[in-house]
Amino acid sequence: MRHLLSMADLDRSEIEDLLSLATEFTAVLEREIPKVPTLRGRTVATVFYEASTRTRLSFERAAKALSADVMTFAPGTSSVTKGESLKDTALTLRATGADLVIVRHEAVGAAARVAGWLDCPVINGGDGAHQHPTQALLDSLTLQQRFGKLEGLRIAIVGDVATSRVARSNIDCFTKLGATVELIAPTPFLPFDLAAFPVTISNSLDEALPRLDVVYLLRVQLERGSGPALPSIAEYARRFGLNRTRMSRLAADAVVMHPGPINRGVEISSDIADDSRSLILDQVRNGVAVRMAAMFRLLGSS
Repeated sequence: MRHLLSMADLDRSEIEDLLSLATEFTAVLEREIPKVPTLRGRTVATVFYEASTRTRLSFERAAKALSADVMTFAPGTSSVTKGESLKDTALTLRATGADLVIVRHEAVGAAARVAGWLDCPVINGGDGAHQHPTQALLDSLTLQQRFGKLEGLRIAIVGDVATSRVARSNIDCFTKLGATVELIAPTPFLPFDLAAFPVTISNSLDEALPRLDVVYLLRVQLERGSGPALPSIAEYARRFGLNRTRMSRLAADAVVMHPGPINRGVEISSDIADDSRSLILDQVRNGVAVRMAAMFRLLGSS
């Protein structure tokens, strides 16, 4: 594995290898001193052109747990404000000593472009509405911990699928691991070309709930232009929001997931976000171990 840019780059055996390694790193993170010396002397650069809490912090935490040094790039306080290009920023970071670069950018394909410019590994931390591979891996690890395996699980991804890089990565990862995926959303929130996705489609969350093992909720991404597709946020919450009444229609062992940030009261009610069957914080915790695994596979043996 030279880079980690898309779930399409990984086959099932490679996904399972990363999940197995991440499981080992969860044990490392539970130690009194939660660090290993694997990447001592190496430098990881986080290059986030989009705002982030979970992804950026977990990558930085993961790098430090592997004993790497971390350079954090912030566009608002950099030469980007003077017109510096993405290419020159990436080349500068490499020349400054970055051994691995993590890129989040609003443009589809940005991480792949950076990978083409640099002679070091690149991880895609999210590119536009395209891919977010480490999110798919941490979600799969979370489900593996809860159910033992993904084979045979019935997973619904609910909400703004059309603009979601998480949905695209998760569909690929979940189905490669043997789960079946259903997309549930208003028609304007579904991808235009559904033939490219190995999924079934529904417009009714209420009808689907009794048959599901996992309800994976997405927020409405207003920053990607989803607002005009909605009559109102309140109407969306009424039809597709997961609340206590809808939760009661799920099987007793079914779980709820969300990649964050959550909009309480819209796609998920506050009490369900904090429910014992919500795996949202488990996803956050597993993000550190999964990102440790990805960096180790890219850099640890080179």
